[in-house]
Amino acid sequence: MNFASDNVYGVDPRIMQAMVDVNQGTDVSYCHDDGANIAESRLSEIFEKAVKAFLVVNGTGANSLALSAMCPPFGGILAHETSHINTDECNAPELLTGGAKLITLAGAGGKITPSAIEARLKYFVHGEHGAKISALSITNATELGTVYTPTEIRALADCVKPKGLKMHMDGARFANALVGLGCTPAEMTWKAGVDVLSFGGTKNGGMLLEAVVFFDTSLADDFLYRRKRAGQLISKSRFMSAQMNAYLRDDVWLANAKRANELAQNLAKGMQQSNRVRLSNPVQANEVFAIMPRPMFDALQAAGAHFYDWPIDGLTDDEVHCRFVLSFATPEADVDRFVSLIKAI
Repeated sequence: MNFASDNVYGVDPRIMQAMVDVNQGTDVSYCHDDGANIAESRLSEIFEKAVKAFLVVNGTGANSLALSAMCPPFGGILAHETSHINTDECNAPELLTGGAKLITLAGAGGKITPSAIEARLKYFVHGEHGAKISALSITNATELGTVYTPTEIRALADCVKPKGLKMHMDGARFANALVGLGCTPAEMTWKAGVDVLSFGGTKNGGMLLEAVVFFDTSLADDFLYRRKRAGQLISKSRFMSAQMNAYLRDDVWLANAKRANELAQNLAKGMQQSNRVRLSNPVQANEVFAIMPRPMFDALQAAGAHFYDWPIDGLTDDEVHCRFVLSFATPEADVDRFVSLIKAI
């Protein structure tokens, strides 16, 4: 019963087979293969807009390089205090932007609000004495499993765009957010004001499957050099494009996300049957956040369930806030067994 993350599971067999198939013969290297061009064309179709798309190895690279194209070294990037770029990327955004400052904001459910942005910007009124606020980065789905709606994204864009800021979306779990909302990819991104998307696939069935997707293609002018300089340009790149094309073909990416989201809903419903467990956030994608007594946490771990405790304010000494992440490959029987364990405990 492993609910530690959606990257603890392996590669979708269809994606793995695509890598086996492309292992035959020869192909152009360094992301100039036909598959990379096909992937970019397919992403343009999916987003209903001509995009520039660049394959990279991981989400940290995608986020940091995307932000480097949007923000100068003397700039500032607004982000939620729990965002991955702030808590889990070892200052890579600062490194690859050449020194830009992350300016963090609080917000319920991992979300930033226009009012929080307005309040923070009041402190940056001294011209060259402070960072030049240049970008807003949001995460969808957020680090607390919640999802920004297109209306919420548009409200943020309406707040920052008149001030000259560009807008980035960390989409490590983009497919899960999209399925949870039931809207189109375009509606959740560029139509709502997003300029650049980190399009994640590793957590949803890929091996090394991330892309930086530019809706504002003018920002991509020198991205080839940024990717190379950051060590994210892969020699045998056909193995990356093969993954992306298999991921997008026949909507594998949406089907995988749908299954993970449904399992999260099942787990949440099962946990709510216990009067000792309460959800801390609504379940809107493939993550469940719950508060339980410390003895229950210890007993579940001892019984073979793997999941993390997750920092949150306002707990009593004998409570634990826990994160459960469901994958496209999580066995349904594991969810049922876990719910049974909670009932037994």
